[in-house]
Amino acid sequence: MTVNQLPRRGFIKGLGAASLLPFLPELAWSAAPAVPASHRVLSCNIRVALPEDEVKGVGWPDRKEMCIKIIKEQRPDIVCFQEVLKVQAEDIRKAFPKHCLFGFDGPEMDAHLAGYHGIAKNPVLFSTERYELLAGGCYWLSETPLVAGSMSWGTARARHANWIRLRERKTGKEFRVINLHLDHVSAEAKLQQAKMVVEECNQYQPDFPQLLAGDFNSRASGRVFEPVRAAAWTDSYAAVHGDKDPGYTAHAFEGANYAKGINKGKIDFIFYKGPVKALAGRIIKDTVNGKYPSDHYFLSADLAI
Repeated sequence: MTVNQLPRRGFIKGLGAASLLPFLPELAWSAAPAVPASHRVLSCNIRVALPEDEVKGVGWPDRKEMCIKIIKEQRPDIVCFQEVLKVQAEDIRKAFPKHCLFGFDGPEMDAHLAGYHGIAKNPVLFSTERYELLAGGCYWLSETPLVAGSMSWGTARARHANWIRLRERKTGKEFRVINLHLDHVSAEAKLQQAKMVVEECNQYQPDFPQLLAGDFNSRASGRVFEPVRAAAWTDSYAAVHGDKDPGYTAHAFEGANYAKGINKGKIDFIFYKGPVKALAGRIIKDTVNGKYPSDHYFLSADLAI
């Protein structure tokens, strides 16, 4: 399938071709899944590179090596990143030269070049040795999805979704990955953003495999997940471990010592729909010398397609 042959129906007709982002340079380590024929997918909110974090000793220069080390140790096939600024995207590219990081570059719609006022993006890293990229794109979670940086429903920040369609080179199997980061303030914005992504994904046939990962900024019991579950998406972690909330995944760099965690829950998820089965799921709480790579725990899922 070429980009110009992408399915078109629903609210976002023709979006794939219109919003195809430039392919980034190939990125380098040979990923190998833990289970033969499965695909190991990670969701990693790596925390934006902030000068104020550097003052506290948890800035990106302090964390990038451990962040990359912990991700490499998981030997993932696909990594869905959130909160990535330009300097972080460049470091990821350098660390993984035989992989592709899709979904960061352009358009440079943001007047703010750094800090939380900047628009952090959600690129997807995948093995070019294992997969061929068939198509990909980006749309903004607003009432004007083709307008970069656009905001609706009282969202505190501009939010978007990146998607890629891959073909496994060895088997020829095709599937789709969608990576998002929902708003962190407005409950209405989160709900509308989730509905929007679900509707866009519904243009694919029910038996076409799709994976949906990211930071939903909401516990599993939140209204955000009503349209997600209604559209037959399954939480990979719950499929393996049951529906009980395993506890917080955002921890303010404090890990097990996060005092506010008792009232928090898991907000990072990897969902799937179609002919997919979850074989394993893990909340990654690894540290390097007692320090955490981000203010979120990372998430992994081994999925058979």
